[in-house]
Amino acid sequence: MVRFARLAALALIGSAAIASEDIADQYPQSELYSKPVEVIPHVFSAIGATAPPTYENSGHNNNLSFIVTDEGVVVVNGGASVRLAAALHDEIKAVTEQPVVLVINENGQGHAMLGNAYWMDQGVDILAHVDAIDAFTEEADFILQGMERYNRDKAEGTRIVTPNLSFEDEHKLTLGGVDIHVMHMGPAHDPGDAQVWLPQWGMLIAGDIAFHERMLPIFEGICTSCWLETWETKMEPLAPTYVIPGHGHPTNLAQVRRYTYDYLTDLREKVGTHIDEGGDLAGAYYVDQERWRNLDTFEELATKNAGRVFEEMEWE
Repeated sequence: MVRFARLAALALIGSAAIASEDIADQYPQSELYSKPVEVIPHVFSAIGATAPPTYENSGHNNNLSFIVTDEGVVVVNGGASVRLAAALHDEIKAVTEQPVVLVINENGQGHAMLGNAYWMDQGVDILAHVDAIDAFTEEADFILQGMERYNRDKAEGTRIVTPNLSFEDEHKLTLGGVDIHVMHMGPAHDPGDAQVWLPQWGMLIAGDIAFHERMLPIFEGICTSCWLETWETKMEPLAPTYVIPGHGHPTNLAQVRRYTYDYLTDLREKVGTHIDEGGDLAGAYYVDQERWRNLDTFEELATKNAGRVFEEMEWE
């Protein structure tokens, strides 16, 4: 097996490697934003841009990971288009001769599922949580059209394909001696969030339950108190040594706790005080979030997040 440079050191540090939305494509010869790296032995990830999806990054603004075993490869995330999925497959074939035997969609968003058509055409099973499948199915045409707008010619050939396998609480498999637990810890960032736990190696491919280099987005209808409860009851007891988040470089539990759990706690405290003082929605947009300004996408998301937390907490 050809080894790529490892990012294990990044998994052990506690300070953020602050990414910039202004950084040019890091792998111009590929549809991928960056070349996959071996985070720990046998676990690779192509780290996406921390910016929103654009033509320049081909929609590769999330992490596309894969696990190499002696009996096949498991991919985490289908990618934002069939061209992006094919580019990831090219990188997998440069690492191992083992076939891809399973693709896991970490949620129902476009960059997790729009590449499914490529994998289905290869005869690969695709797995996702039932709620992620429902969410994607309901919005699939809208999601595809959005990708087509920014990706233009790069969207060619992409079509809507939903996973052919589903799970509710947990889906376990052992492949080449590697135990792979596909989990739904509970309500968090998106309906049907899935996490991939490799207990033998202390590795959690966390998906969008965990953020650290870019500000997390709070979508309409998301229960942030539920997200915090899921973190406390499921994420913390798992105590992973290594974490590959949905966006941003591999890191550790302390780092994603700081920029996910601590951020949500801080924002809810600020908005709660605003409500207690008789504040309204218009004022909630401007609660103090300066502590988090170093995060990418702060300008795009901070005020939106505050407004959505106000709408949630107003009725708690």
